[in-house]
Amino acid sequence: MSSVRVQKVAKQIEREVSKILQMEVKDKRLNFITVTGVDLSNDYSFAKIHYTVLGNEDKKEAVANGLEKAKGFIRSALSSRVQIRKLPELIFTYDESIEYGNKIQKMLNQLNK
Repeated sequence: MSSVRVQKVAKQIEREVSKILQMEVKDKRLNFITVTGVDLSNDYSFAKIHYTVLGNEDKKEAVANGLEKAKGFIRSALSSRVQIRKLPELIFTYDESIEYGNKIQKMLNQLNK
């Protein structure tokens, strides 16, 4: 189980990455991203950033490519906002839980008809 400090830093990284994506990254592909969570390793070496985006597979692929391209900029902007000794490597992963929830909701709605 993660320590309280690791959880607080993960939450701070989540907030700051969201702000950076909304206000500082100029790539149009990254306009409608929602950061859904951050998993931070106990030694602060890796931060797995979960995100979701509305759209088809082409849109998701374009966003993944845009995030990979902007990763260095996001990490450098994050370094001035999060006060830890060594900033973790950022790993962006698509969060499918929103789509899964929508699929289940549609199934439940069909059962109620």
